[in-house]
This record gives sequence, C-alpha cells and structure tokens, in this order.
Amino acid sequence: MQITNNTVVSLSYTLKQDDANGAVIEVAKDSEPLVFIFGAGNMIPKFEENLSTLKSGDSFEFTLVSAEAYGEFEAEAIIDLDKEIFSVDGAVDQEMLAIGNVIPMRDNEGHMLQGKVISVTDEAVRMDFNHPMAGKNLHFSGMILSVREATADELNHGHVHGDGGHQH
Repeated sequence: MQITNNTVVSLSYTLKQDDANGAVIEVAKDSEPLVFIFGAGNMIPKFEENLSTLKSGDSFEFTLVSAEAYGEFEAEAIIDLDKEIFSVDGAVDQEMLAIGNVIPMRDNEGHMLQGKVISVTDEAVRMDFNHPMAGKNLHFSGMILSVREATADELNHGHVHGDGGHQH
C-alpha cells in the first residue's frame, strides 16, 4: 500500500547528524519501529514529504537541512533567568540546576518550553531554549515496514492505537 494522508506508517530508520562527524542520534529498529499517522501533523513536514511517494518495503535515504528540521540555532533563545525563579519554599534545588539538566518551564503566554541549564551563578541561571537538534542537518536512512489505513478511532484521537502506538 502507498503512503497517503490518514495511513498508519511503520518504519525503521537511523538518524545521523549530517556533518563530518556523522554521529548517530537515534535508531528505530524493525523490532521497535516508529509508527505514526501520515499527515496528522505529528512529524516534521519535510520528513513526511520525503516519504510521501513510498510504499511498504521501500527504502529511503534523505537529508533535511536545519531550517527544514528543527530550525536554526537562535542566540536569542539563550536567556539568563533570576535564580530566585527556581526557589521552592525559600531554597533553590541545586541538583535541579545541574549543568546540562533539562527543566520544563512555561513562557509568559503559558506555552511549555524545555530549557537546558548552561551555567549558574549566585544570581542567575543561563538556559538554552533551542530545540536540542536546532541548527543541525539531519540524515535519515531506513525502510518502510508497513502501511495501512488508520481506523476511525485513531483519526479521531490523532495517534496510532495498538502495536507501536498509544495503548488504552
């Protein structure tokens, strides 16, 4: 079956950073594939575009430049926050502020953000709110394992049920 909107796609892949290093970022094996509803808006649009002409059994290999993937790295997304923001009952949890720790936060409009602690001083915490893969070109290679029609329940809920998907 050909991939079209509202089909459930199951695929295995290897994701590498597309640079001289070529470090493997993520692997989805045949035994634990990525399963998603094509066209439901849950995947990077250019990722889906590169799969749109494929069918079960087809292999793929493509690169997404950072602007097509998770966006460019933005220096403005690195922010110094008053250390008191992290105070609970008058004390700052120093373990929470460990360098490299990712802390869920909300912006002024209430949107959820993930901030990575870069540095800590007596007064401030410097955090990076860029996506971890911002500014990186991504190379995908893999195989389409199966394609099937999504059920009405899956389409109503916006995610896959059963094998590889959400369990109720």
